[in-house]
Amino acid sequence: MKKIILLITAMFAFGFLAQSQVSSNAIGLRLGGGSVYGGEISYQKGLGDAHRLELDLGFGQNSNHNRFYLAAIYHWNWNITGGLNWYIGPGASVGFYSYNDNDGYVNVALGGQVGIEYNFNVHSVPLLLSIDARPMWDFLGDNSGLGWGAALGVRYLF
Repeated sequence: MKKIILLITAMFAFGFLAQSQVSSNAIGLRLGGGSVYGGEISYQKGLGDAHRLELDLGFGQNSNHNRFYLAAIYHWNWNITGGLNWYIGPGASVGFYSYNDNDGYVNVALGGQVGIEYNFNVHSVPLLLSIDARPMWDFLGDNSGLGWGAALGVRYLF
């Protein structure tokens, strides 16, 4: 528990030191894999030079699982060099899930996201590519516990 509190404290401390140039708006797709394949319609709203909010409407399925959810993540961004940035932040999601064609259930999760991105806008191309991981702790439903997914993001900047 102490490690989790230390990690969260460090994440907020780094957030106050963030130095990056965040685009005001981006929309696109976030495509992931793992045991459940799916994707998200993703929207990012800049909240200053180094902060943004990401909202994702997601869906996924495999042979015995279906899901539909909304995730919200707050990002702190840091510039590495040129258009290359990394980001981290806390988030939450709420979703509707069904396993093995059983009755569906609502799930609520808390977690975060960490990733790296390249902003092609530095070359006058309105494109943002990212790869990230999103660990989330599910609190409700048949499969509560830690889950995570990695994804490739492709977004248009406007």
